[in-house]
Amino acid sequence: MSSELEHMIHGVRVVGIDLSGPSNTKETALLWGHAQGAAFHYAGHRIGAGDGEILEVVQQQAALGPVCVGLDAPLSYQPGGGMRARDSALQKELIAAGMHPGSVMAPTMTRMCYLTLRGIAVARMLTDLDVKNSVGVVEVHPGGSMALSGAPVHLIRAMKEEPTARSSLRSWLGVQNMIQLPMDVMLNDHLLAATAAALATWRWTDGRSNWLCAADPPHHPFDFAC
Repeated sequence: MSSELEHMIHGVRVVGIDLSGPSNTKETALLWGHAQGAAFHYAGHRIGAGDGEILEVVQQQAALGPVCVGLDAPLSYQPGGGMRARDSALQKELIAAGMHPGSVMAPTMTRMCYLTLRGIAVARMLTDLDVKNSVGVVEVHPGGSMALSGAPVHLIRAMKEEPTARSSLRSWLGVQNMIQLPMDVMLNDHLLAATAAALATWRWTDGRSNWLCAADPPHHPFDFAC
């Protein structure tokens, strides 16, 4: 974490984003709030967000204070293709925690490449914003964040298909001091993932990440955290 971000700990605004590909923005979900002290205070959410709507939310938050944005998407790729070293390292951690190996995929895989394309583009737009307060960006893995924080892995693996799993995970996120989460979180798996992205981002801002791979410019310019 940069020295600039270390000064942002108190009163930081956090935006968690479950990103989708550029032609499928209806599945992009955002959840944002105010991290202060030992709690994350929910402030709003949006489902079905294009790039312009993402920028609008971040600009609004940046008018209130420093912002950290966690993007659930690859924000770089391995020259030559395949898994980045950070992908392989996280995959080992998540397999040990009981997650499926496919929970981490190479950024250039056919089913991932459009998400990677949008992730890189959105990260660039966010870092180029001309706003009053600073905007930090981190790559996150929502499922990994929950698993490495102690959430039941069988619920994480079932959250896309089973409403009861989402309901249980919403309750679990509340126990992590995420305050006043809306009922919508348990109705939509993308919004639940955005909430977990916010959790990972919040913990990254104050040095409590369960797993962290530091930025390695120029090829990998952003931290990757769970």
